[in-house]
Formats: sequence, structure tokens, C-alpha cells
Amino acid sequence: MQENIPEFEDDSDFDRPSKSQMKRDMTALQKLGEDLLALPESRWEPLALPEILYDALKAAKKITNFEGRRRQMQYIGKLMRKIDAEPVREAVAAFKLGHAQDSLKLHQSERWRERLLASDEALQEFLAEHDGVDIQQLRSLVRAARKDASGAPEKRNGRAFRELFQFIKASQAGEADPGAAGEDADDE
Repeated sequence: MQENIPEFEDDSDFDRPSKSQMKRDMTALQKLGEDLLALPESRWEPLALPEILYDALKAAKKITNFEGRRRQMQYIGKLMRKIDAEPVREAVAAFKLGHAQDSLKLHQSERWRERLLASDEALQEFLAEHDGVDIQQLRSLVRAARKDASGAPEKRNGRAFRELFQFIKASQAGEADPGAAGEDADDE
């Protein structure tokens, strides 16, 4: 007894993506819509989003109900299918990269502060890497932070510790006068 097994001579029926692949693509677009929603609204304008998508994103920001937000995100995913998603992906990636770089700079400044407080050799290394740094100010900040750290925990105020961090951060940002970071420059 032979079953009627259709013979596929023509593979043209398999040219389209599978249903599972289409679902994965739709979920990816919905996730991209969530990432787009995380961007500030000022970042949406250069993307030239259709007005209906722009309105849907603004509405999603206001929705607090879990199920309502989920359904709105599905709607945003549906609208995302009608646009070219590549510029949106690039904008989201650029925004995330900017935050990652800022975070990395802060961590580097934090490590320099710890090293400067731990040893005098670190002071020489910092001066070698950062030209144009006010040596006297850096030394006085390190000295004050060490003095504050050596005191009893209840008597510490942490001001020198914070000022040293701000000085290091400004030096790494490449400012001409790191000591004037945060002060108003009225000499113009």
C-alpha cells in the first residue's frame, strides 16, 4: 500500500521565509521599537519617522498599564514593518554606544583616583599621560583626599575625594584648565 506522497519537482513553494522566521522578524522589530522608545524624543526627529509611528511612540510613553503597553508595542512593531528599519537601528546603536563610552570614561577616572590615592608613582604616571595638568593643584587635591581618607569615618566629609575625581575627569576630557571645570569663565 503506497501513500500518496506529493513529489516536489518545483521548489518555488519554499522561496518565502518560514512562519517562524517571520515571527522572529516581527519580534525583532517590536524590540527595536522598544529601543526607539528608550531614546529621547529629540533623537526621533532626524529619523524622519512617519507621523503615525511618531504618534504611536508618544502614546506608548504615556501608557502605564502593562497589557495596554504590550499591545501598543505590538502596534509599534507592526508600523515598523512599513519603514526602513536600518536608520533606526543605527540611531539606537549610536545612542547606546555614547552611553557606554561615557560610562567607560567615568570608570577610568575612578580607577585613576584610586591609584593616585594609593601611591606616589601613580602621580608621575598621570602627569606623563596628561600634558598641561596643573601639578600643584593635583598634588594638593591628592594630599587633601589622602588626609580625609585617613581620618575617622564619621569625621570624613569627602569633598577632597570628589574634587580629585572632578579634576581627573576634566583632565581626561582634555580641557585646557581642568581646575576651572564647572566654574563660569567670564574673562571674554
